[in-house]
Amino acid sequence: MAKRSSEKKNTVDPATRAFNDGSAIVSTHPLFSPLYRRTHVVRQKGNFCPTDGWAVVIENGIIHTHATRRGEPEEWAYVLAHALLHLAFGHFRIGEKSLDWNAACDVIVTRFLRDLKFGRCPADMECELGELRGDDEDRLFRRFRDHGRPDEIRGIGTAGESSGDMFWTQHPFPAKGADDWTRAFAAGLEASVTSAVRVAGGYDLRLGAANENLSVAERARRWFVNSYPLLGALAAIFTIVEDPTVCQRLGISVAAIAAEQKELFVNPAAALSFDEAKFVLAHELLHVGLRHEARRQGRDPQLWNVACDFVINGWLTEMDVGEIPSFGGLHDPELKGLSADAIYDRLVVDLRRSRKLATLAGVSHCDILDGNVRDWWRRDDAMSLDDFYRRALAQGLTYHQDQGRGLIPAALLEEIRALDRPAIPWDVELARWFDDHFSPVERVRTYARLSRRQSATPDIPRPRYVPAPEDANRTFAVVLDTSGSMDRKLLAMCLGTIASYCASRDVRLVRLVFCDAAAYDQGYVPAEEIGDRVKVKGRGGTVLQPGIEIVEKARDFPEDGPILIITDGACDRLHIRREHAFLIPQGNSLPFVPKGKVFNVK
Repeated sequence: MAKRSSEKKNTVDPATRAFNDGSAIVSTHPLFSPLYRRTHVVRQKGNFCPTDGWAVVIENGIIHTHATRRGEPEEWAYVLAHALLHLAFGHFRIGEKSLDWNAACDVIVTRFLRDLKFGRCPADMECELGELRGDDEDRLFRRFRDHGRPDEIRGIGTAGESSGDMFWTQHPFPAKGADDWTRAFAAGLEASVTSAVRVAGGYDLRLGAANENLSVAERARRWFVNSYPLLGALAAIFTIVEDPTVCQRLGISVAAIAAEQKELFVNPAAALSFDEAKFVLAHELLHVGLRHEARRQGRDPQLWNVACDFVINGWLTEMDVGEIPSFGGLHDPELKGLSADAIYDRLVVDLRRSRKLATLAGVSHCDILDGNVRDWWRRDDAMSLDDFYRRALAQGLTYHQDQGRGLIPAALLEEIRALDRPAIPWDVELARWFDDHFSPVERVRTYARLSRRQSATPDIPRPRYVPAPEDANRTFAVVLDTSGSMDRKLLAMCLGTIASYCASRDVRLVRLVFCDAAAYDQGYVPAEEIGDRVKVKGRGGTVLQPGIEIVEKARDFPEDGPILIITDGACDRLHIRREHAFLIPQGNSLPFVPKGKVFNVK
């Protein structure tokens, strides 16, 4: 019985299934896809759709459909296309908010869909156009206003006979201009005609047959190569893929980039203008040039992508490169001057809100694609991709500044120059941490044991220099994660490095605590023995907070003594009041925002 009830609960009702299938027909059609992606469909009880209607469309692109009405997928495709064409044809004109104007627009849309032979008109919307086929909206409107609407077209709209299917009203969603809908419809019309011509000519759309009329994205790419040296080298090496089938399969709403495959995906359904295409290409190229994918370091991919988007879009807006698109253009002036790491730390505080932010690829999608997107395009390069992209961006910066091509924000300059320098190894950063906490031991003079006398003055004793008396506060604590997920090689590498640094900085004793499901206090251990003579206990779960509390509450541990935590990141949330630092494997991350330094062990 329990199995049957769960199956019934997970089964989609026929009305919803038919509606989803009809929406899929519209969203995949090359003519309507650009329009459909820019609208928002509301299918819930209590919306604006009348009880006897199918759907209504609002002037800002929101389509309200009947929540429970049953229909075939082809009928829902017809209804949604009817609503989209009201937007595409610019029927929402100021001052013409009447049922006569709505009926005139319905006649034009119905005539267009019949000629296109798209979907299937519902039975209650069937009508005979007769002599109305030859007039446009204005003539039909004047005829209906002066002589009344014919009875045969009473139910021609998608809202039934009681009201019109076009609503002029305010809505929480932002409104779009008439030019946006017209441009989107033009892009869909061009894609539809191109698809029909290529299919009729025997061409496969995926082969990318030559076309003398360059797309908007290709023209934007040529603009970067010819007129913008900062990103010209990067733009020249990437192949722009504008296949709507590929973009739909990958879930790309506007654009995305694959660094390993050297491909930049642009969805034709986004219907970008030339300025928007420049902004989008610059956005994606900066993702690659600044190596955002490699710098993720185990962070959440989507939130890291969103944090990098805020930084890049702020720079591009300041540089006045193109125009930020209406979808996926994350920009907040309050975040100006913050790094991607700082913005990421803010985003993880409110995950519910951050997950709703949309990149250029879409909501909950990343426009920085991981590897193996299209395995058949692999390339074997002489140098690593990381070095190649960094060098291309650094050389572009040099040409850009030499030719005086425009403003570059100071933060972007610093980031490009920082990438052009080799990264500091983790062990060198750890050595600096030791230097900050343990200054060199001074030598003092002593007469306890006389040194040899000089022959010139044999009666004068000479002192010798010896190390200063040992300082009991010259120590630190090591809290070691010994859970089952920790790698033995990582433990040996970290402990060996710590032992060598202790010997070079005259740190004799180290407070050692092992943590897994419980904490094991080893007390003070000679620094030279922690690398090879310490017996690791535990290998259970990962709970580090009890080990931290042992060190902080120990009476024989200095008040200013630092703590070094070695973990793989799969641990509990820690609250540490002392100076501390973390050693974690490269590519892993902590489940909280750390306050101390983090050294990524490679």
